[in-house]
Amino acid sequence: MSSYRQILEQRPGQPASDGAGVNLIRVFAEQGVPRFDPFLMLDEFGSANPDDYVAGFPSHPHRGFETITYMLEGRMRHEDHLGNQGLLENGGVQWMTAARGIIHSEMPEQEEGVMRGFQIWLNLPAKDKMGDPGYRDFDPTEIPRVRTVAGVQALVIAGRFDDGQVQQLGAVQRPHTEPHIFDLELPANGYVAPLLADGLRVMLYVYEGEVHVNGNLVGKGRLVRLSDTGVLELASATGARVLLLAGRPLGEPIVQYGPFVMNSREEIEQALRDYRDGRLAP
Repeated sequence: MSSYRQILEQRPGQPASDGAGVNLIRVFAEQGVPRFDPFLMLDEFGSANPDDYVAGFPSHPHRGFETITYMLEGRMRHEDHLGNQGLLENGGVQWMTAARGIIHSEMPEQEEGVMRGFQIWLNLPAKDKMGDPGYRDFDPTEIPRVRTVAGVQALVIAGRFDDGQVQQLGAVQRPHTEPHIFDLELPANGYVAPLLADGLRVMLYVYEGEVHVNGNLVGKGRLVRLSDTGVLELASATGARVLLLAGRPLGEPIVQYGPFVMNSREEIEQALRDYRDGRLAP
């Protein structure tokens, strides 16, 4: 019988501000720390107060990684130097590959109401950091949803969901980091045991309700980081929503300076020169 994945760390998100003054919860973002590899950052934003979000994220650069924005509620407009435009609405996903360089903005298209969702930063392998940038908007209807035999609903943004009975390929696949990004909605007395390959780095963020993770109770607003091998079982007596992140660690050096994530200080300095001289995103 396989052993359970062990809980290595449990921590709450921390209040933070980013962009032009957007208030959010920074679940994790630690520069150069490999324990979340291949993920670099997870932010949760959620407020009905327009002062918390209306200033948005004006034009800014990125290099060396990918950003995934998952909107639960609200409207956000993306524009970038490549000419891409996209409107992110309830249930939609934006997947942007910064690679060698992209300059974009993410601005709310609302002045009242709830703005709620997540942004994830996913590292790129060294060989792809200076590749071509790209952007893709996914309408909510393009994100596969499945319901397990036990009544758990899984939104499969990336990777492949498999609980031994129900399988579903996600909207995005990446060969090197192998990201699995699921939004799991457990009803009262719900149970799910997603099958995840040994060697994947696995993290869970409980953003509604509370859930037992391999028998350990985890409350709302807490991140759980698990060991890289073993079985994962989630259960909730009262219902919960959980964002599951899993990926294949790259095992490469992580050197970050603000919106640039490379493998060496020299590459960061080059990114800064390129941005200053207008070469980062020509």
